[in-house]
Amino acid sequence: MPQTRLFTPVLIGACIIIMLSFSVRASFGVFQIPIAEEFGWLRAEFSLAIAIQNLAWGFGQPIFGAIADRFGDRRAIVLGALMYAAGLVLSSYAITPGQHQLLEILVGFGIAGTGFGVILAIVGRAASDANRSVALGIATAAGSAGQVFGAPLAEGLLSMFPWQTVFVIFAAIILASLFALPLLRAPARAPKAVLEESMGQIIGKAVRDPSFALIFIGFFSCGYQLGFITAHFPAFVTELCGPISPGSLLHGVGITTTSALGAVAISLIGLANIVGTITAGWLGHRYSKRYLLAGIYTGRTIAAGLFIILPITPETVIAFSIVMGALWLATVPLTSGLVGYIYGLRYMGTLYGLVFFSHQLGSFLGVWLGGALYDIYGDYTAVWWVGVAVGALSAIVHLPIRETPLRDRTHAAALA
Repeated sequence: MPQTRLFTPVLIGACIIIMLSFSVRASFGVFQIPIAEEFGWLRAEFSLAIAIQNLAWGFGQPIFGAIADRFGDRRAIVLGALMYAAGLVLSSYAITPGQHQLLEILVGFGIAGTGFGVILAIVGRAASDANRSVALGIATAAGSAGQVFGAPLAEGLLSMFPWQTVFVIFAAIILASLFALPLLRAPARAPKAVLEESMGQIIGKAVRDPSFALIFIGFFSCGYQLGFITAHFPAFVTELCGPISPGSLLHGVGITTTSALGAVAISLIGLANIVGTITAGWLGHRYSKRYLLAGIYTGRTIAAGLFIILPITPETVIAFSIVMGALWLATVPLTSGLVGYIYGLRYMGTLYGLVFFSHQLGSFLGVWLGGALYDIYGDYTAVWWVGVAVGALSAIVHLPIRETPLRDRTHAAALA
């Protein structure tokens, strides 16, 4: 049976793995300028590599979810970690844009095997009904904890080593996460009534449900905004933010350049999101998940719109990072919880993986358009406004979702 305690070995182990995985993933934006400058590439070249990574992550997520559901969670995680580490090591030898872009497919699949789709399904199945939403929030927050130190760690290591060496160090960190596997005990078997339905039957019912399509569409903007900001915000801040005053608080704590501010901004987003995701998980057990999601996307839309309209200063960068961070991955425990609640927990990894593919389509476009439109217009304004628009769309499409278990709806229709 699912554990009645909140902090179980399963949750602790899951948090360790996803924290280390996301600490590396969140740092790729810091490499944007060093790699482009070393090889004299256009901004779009490395941006496309990161975009392909996000797309491969999206393709890989339902695949790894299905592997976990069929063959076991641990096997899926080991396979993902090996692919992740191999992609990083091989990327350290890449000297052309094509090589980087090809190898990021391997990295993307590695993130899929050590990321939300597999980890949240483990946590969801192992938690009790009362703790599930909060546990999903805590596991998601662990990813944000990785983001807190991932980008600054990359920035610090780049001051001591070439970027190639930093990639190898990060590969070792990914492999070290496997030491947490013994904590991930196999979750309890699903009830007999659920096991009578095959994976194909459950997926077929889900994809024919209009609510699943709305969840799929709504998650797109989350990926777009997160992908663009993770990959481009450090460079965005470096180039567009006003100077840091020598007498300011930031200067006093050692943040003297806009480059350092860009890395710290990513860290602040992750720090604020630890609070945001746990709060979202707590609220998700008490209030409608679809309305909470609509509210989060509305908040993101307003924050992004105000940030680009107002003058970009060190103060507005800090304020935006904190506000956006509080809403950053708050969508994940609510979206994964919504999928598990409506369609059941047995194949949650696969179903959430399918929804997450939409998220990664958005990430691909956010990262790639960021680089492509930067090279065309010389700034990020156009791609930023696209993010504002898709955020507003996501706020709207969550409202008609039917937040009722599909099994109950089917049973009610049969009795009617």
